[in-house]
Amino acid sequence: MILFDDPETRINLLPLTFTRPVAALRIGIDTIAEKWESFLGLKAAFQTETYLQAKFPASSGDDLYVEGALLPNASLAEALLALKEGEVLIAGGRRLAWRGTPQKEIPWNQPFQRISNLWDLFMLNDTVLRADFNRLTKGRQSAPLSSTNTLIGEAQNLFIEEGAVVEASVLNVRSGPIYIGKGAEIMEGCLIRGPVAIGEGTQVKMGAKIYGASTFGPQVRVGGEVNNSIMLGYCNKAHDGFLGHSVIGEWCNLGADSNNSNLKNNYATVKLYHYGKRAFINTGLQFCGLFMGDHSKCGINTMFNTGTVVGVSANIFGSGFPRNFIPSFSWGGAQGFQTYRLEEALATARRVMERRHIPFTEADEVIFAEVFARDAFKS
Repeated sequence: MILFDDPETRINLLPLTFTRPVAALRIGIDTIAEKWESFLGLKAAFQTETYLQAKFPASSGDDLYVEGALLPNASLAEALLALKEGEVLIAGGRRLAWRGTPQKEIPWNQPFQRISNLWDLFMLNDTVLRADFNRLTKGRQSAPLSSTNTLIGEAQNLFIEEGAVVEASVLNVRSGPIYIGKGAEIMEGCLIRGPVAIGEGTQVKMGAKIYGASTFGPQVRVGGEVNNSIMLGYCNKAHDGFLGHSVIGEWCNLGADSNNSNLKNNYATVKLYHYGKRAFINTGLQFCGLFMGDHSKCGINTMFNTGTVVGVSANIFGSGFPRNFIPSFSWGGAQGFQTYRLEEALATARRVMERRHIPFTEADEVIFAEVFARDAFKS
């Protein structure tokens, strides 16, 4: 199975796709690629930008090609497995999938979902998270919930994986399920209202207030107040502060008491920077917060305006509101920016990843260098 990037969609999803193929994005509980592997029983390969292929291996031959932004469901998976050599599945003029060399069109008229824009990640997270919960927990037994906790709703809507620790917290599953991954820890005094997914090894800090639909990938540290947001993995928001209607990349760090606005004072729809158009576009949404690329960080008390886009490996600090678009490798804040030198950014990334015992590889260095060439702030 080869999950390919549609070029237009890939641009729509920058800066998150600077450092990964579309199918490596996380929505619901697992990544899009992991969902397809689960549905089809096939190992995923990727067809993406050349500079990403060393980290996300490709394949070739008589394979099944699937658009990486496409979200699987049972009927769609069945149709894909039934494709014969040369057949291509078409919906609304878009090629969804094919086997071998596309020759014969097979129309697909049933419902499907795909990620088209950055905000689709949090907008579709509720639906996808519920479906993932049912798929991943079907026929399985949850680990027991400690008696120190309060569960509101039916126990079948809570699933705790082996090794997870949950103590003295309130878990409300009436509005949606809560999934707690292996080795995760929910510290005392947390308030969690589903649907929520807490990834493997993730820590929810004492007194956190988590609203659905929110997803925290593996090894996240999260505290304060979070609403309808996704943290892809290996990132920190360990202290108080609000994060709403936002998507945070991997290896990011939000300083203590950092906040983002997700609603304009005049309640108007939110505009968001678009890399392809090099302009701000209207999302049509009243609620839209912060999108932050991998390895970016902000200092304590940072304030982000409604609809802010931050690139890869930016370092933001100081008083006041920084601009609504911050390019990759920016260093500064509301008072102005300068270029965050590549050598310094690489050194920081190595130190950050070593703390989680994950090596910073040559493939990672190639990705950093390419993103620096394409999107670094020019001071």
